[in-house]
Amino acid sequence: MAVSGPFLVGIDLGTTHTVVASARAGGAEITLFEIPQWTGPGEWFARPLLPSVRFHPLDEAPFVGHHARQMGAQVPGRLVSSAKSWLSHPSADRLAPILPWGADDSVAKVSPVEASASYLAHVRTAWDHAHPDAPLDAQTVVLTVPASFDEAARALTLQAARLAGLPTLTLVEEPQAAFQDWLFRHRETLATALDGVRRVLVCDVGGGTTDFSLIDVGAPDQPGGLPTLRRSAVGQHLMLGGDNMDLALAHLVERRLAEAAGGATSGGKATPLSSARLSQLIARCRVAKEQLLAADAPERVTVTLLGGGSRLIGKAQSVDLSRDEVRALLVDGFFPRVGLHETARRARGGLVEFGLPYASDAAITRQLASFLQQHLAPDAERPDTALPDTVLLNGGVFRADALAERLLQTLADWRGGVAPRLLHNDNPDVAVARGAVAHALARQGRAPRIGGGAARSVFLLLDEAMPDEAGPIRAVCLLPRGSEPGRTLALAERTFALRLGQPVRFHLATSTTDIGAPPAAGEVCTLDADTLHTLPPIATVIPPTAATAGRRDLPVRLEATLAEVGTLDVRCVSVDDPAQHWQLEFQLRPAAGAAGDAPVLASVQTDAQIAPRLPEAIALLDRVFGAKTQKLASKDIKGLRVQLEHLLGHRDRWSRPLARRLFDVLWQRARGRRRSADHERLWLNLAGWCLRPGFGDPLDAWRVEQVWTIFDAGAEHRADPQVAAQWWTLWRRVAGGLPEAAQLRLLDDFGYNLQAAEHPGAPLPPKPPGLVKGGHDDMVRLGAALERIPPEHKAEVGDWLLQPFTTDGAVIANATPERDELRLWAVGRLGARQPFHGSAHGVVSAEVAARWIDTLLALDWKRRRMAAFAAAQLARMTGDRVRDLDPDRRTQVLARLAACGAAPSWSAMVREVVQLDAADEQALFGESLPVGLVLVE
Repeated sequence: MAVSGPFLVGIDLGTTHTVVASARAGGAEITLFEIPQWTGPGEWFARPLLPSVRFHPLDEAPFVGHHARQMGAQVPGRLVSSAKSWLSHPSADRLAPILPWGADDSVAKVSPVEASASYLAHVRTAWDHAHPDAPLDAQTVVLTVPASFDEAARALTLQAARLAGLPTLTLVEEPQAAFQDWLFRHRETLATALDGVRRVLVCDVGGGTTDFSLIDVGAPDQPGGLPTLRRSAVGQHLMLGGDNMDLALAHLVERRLAEAAGGATSGGKATPLSSARLSQLIARCRVAKEQLLAADAPERVTVTLLGGGSRLIGKAQSVDLSRDEVRALLVDGFFPRVGLHETARRARGGLVEFGLPYASDAAITRQLASFLQQHLAPDAERPDTALPDTVLLNGGVFRADALAERLLQTLADWRGGVAPRLLHNDNPDVAVARGAVAHALARQGRAPRIGGGAARSVFLLLDEAMPDEAGPIRAVCLLPRGSEPGRTLALAERTFALRLGQPVRFHLATSTTDIGAPPAAGEVCTLDADTLHTLPPIATVIPPTAATAGRRDLPVRLEATLAEVGTLDVRCVSVDDPAQHWQLEFQLRPAAGAAGDAPVLASVQTDAQIAPRLPEAIALLDRVFGAKTQKLASKDIKGLRVQLEHLLGHRDRWSRPLARRLFDVLWQRARGRRRSADHERLWLNLAGWCLRPGFGDPLDAWRVEQVWTIFDAGAEHRADPQVAAQWWTLWRRVAGGLPEAAQLRLLDDFGYNLQAAEHPGAPLPPKPPGLVKGGHDDMVRLGAALERIPPEHKAEVGDWLLQPFTTDGAVIANATPERDELRLWAVGRLGARQPFHGSAHGVVSAEVAARWIDTLLALDWKRRRMAAFAAAQLARMTGDRVRDLDPDRRTQVLARLAACGAAPSWSAMVREVVQLDAADEQALFGESLPVGLVLVE
């Protein structure tokens, strides 16, 4: 990146603090930039650390920094924190306004990207005020990110920077920046300082993440030169750091507060604080932690939690924490002395708090053991000699000597009692920002430089199996680990035929665990799914041009580049004309594709490879729905499904690749459904079955978008009751892939059909266009599938579903026991604490769920089996107290589940955070999922 201003600026956008350092171009002195900020009411001072938080007052504009953190500790529920952690949370919509997490409707919300942008915008404004002749956007800016950030999180970080008015910058990994700072400070004596050093471990434990990097030190390239430095490995993303320690202390204090107040429940567990008050308690525990882990720590510290309402002081509660107990909790809990052979637990779901899924194993030393095992040569006779011999510790956590000492003791144990050498880090809070400037200096040849290139290998998946499934996966290496920035690698031996004018999506995954030489670009590998990290699909649309007139497909090859900015660039290049190329973009949110009559698959599997008799099945579909009209008897049309199952096996066992291929064939022949009611009924049934649940394949977003184009027109033969029923079955089956706007449109038809059925003769709202009538049962199933509609709409639908079961509820026409069971099942779907396919920020409030459970507890669960199912879903544990119900209600539900003989898995999900088994997934969805589709929660 060309220097365009007189300064080199490094920005550490940390989870806890944002720090800025700079050096003048041509100079060799790195200085900190003190950031002006509110430090108290009416107090505006400059400080080197800007807390990465923002406070949302009731009637004023949000503000960031030190005073924002103070206000957040006093007025809970209005503080945005940990935005950086949210940027790396792939299961959340990081572009949606979801922060502060769990805040009520009176609090304005922002997305994690917007929150991150606000900290950078504050920095930019402060810098520009201090340097009116050298605005920040005209300087060489280096922004740091965790080494474990994947390409999607890096792309979101760049998006936040652009929102803040910083469109041009470079990314550098935080552990590398911390080491770069050490190198810069020892540049005059580096050969001596690194004498005898072979491998350096950089262990960076910050507020929200833990990052491991290995840097190999080699002989100089020329006599008398500096040692060569190469970053050889980085760890997987770990949402684990100082925030987890604060949370552990807060849980300890919370229990003691409850015990002191006599607040134990009938189940023997303390009633938890609200999420807002827990947030306040965490802030106070953070202060206590820093005091009790300091070198001159007092013997004990008092933690005070203010009350709620107008009597804040009168209701305040206090608990004393001793130095010894806090050190034991944090040292033994987060840095236990474990063996090198131990591996970190890799459960699918770890601790969830404030919506963030923290690492399932909080032992940082065990996480480190797993990391080092992955990067020791398999033929090493003595693992202790292959371990890093030198350590650099970074992050505010290691200001506590006890934590640093325990980590070093553990490393010494692994090295046969020989302690590693410790490189002195004089100021962990600012080392990363200073190192970012040193990185810019190194790029100009004025400081020692660390090589290493790409931190991880990037693979294009070839099989239809996805990396969240067990077993081996075939993939072609797109970008090998270690690839240097700016070098373009082409998959010259692999050609893709892409359909013009339609979106194509490729599924990518990364791995950091390959030992030794990484695979070459274009090499086909068989990988273990457990070692892969899924990336969002990359996609593009190749528009037809005059040069491609008359052509349906275009042969292309893929090229990948580690951009100078630090992100992955992938593009399609025309085989016929290499000057023609198209950039592939990461799909960070479901994107609208171009219209067309058939999706383009990135799979290399032939039809016969997907299923040996699939070509015969396609011929049957073409016979019924193809362009050539054939006179077929009704029984021939109705018998198509039986014929398909004869060729392909029972449809319950159709794999996801097979089902999606059949859908693609059906969509190509969608016009054929109009020929008769029999045709349409069968097409709707098969299309919905093959596309269910509307997600799980890289092209499903495009498929669902295409099938949605037929909705407004409605069914051709809507007067046929069976066609109408299959119409609604289709939309219920694929609803998981529909965006909120489409689900709200379905809700309009849902409401109209039910009002027309239950209140005949009453005034009705305007009739939705293309309305297809739907009966009670079809509408209830459809309503249960609308997980992306706003929570207030879900609450309204759920209240209606429960009307017949309340003491003053209306009598529903044509009520039957089966219909009652269906309504109860739907309540469980709508109020589920863990959505089937929606985002966690869209669940109904815990208060609404508790109200519904109170209604369910009044029913006879032995007679109404689905009441037990619904209650289990409503009371299910997620670990996130914003969503979880209070312990008393969960205890009541557990007792009733035991009394009615409910499945043990239902009780387990109420008692603890667990993964659903296949039977429970089927009960939740209403029918089986495609073979090979695994829900990741």
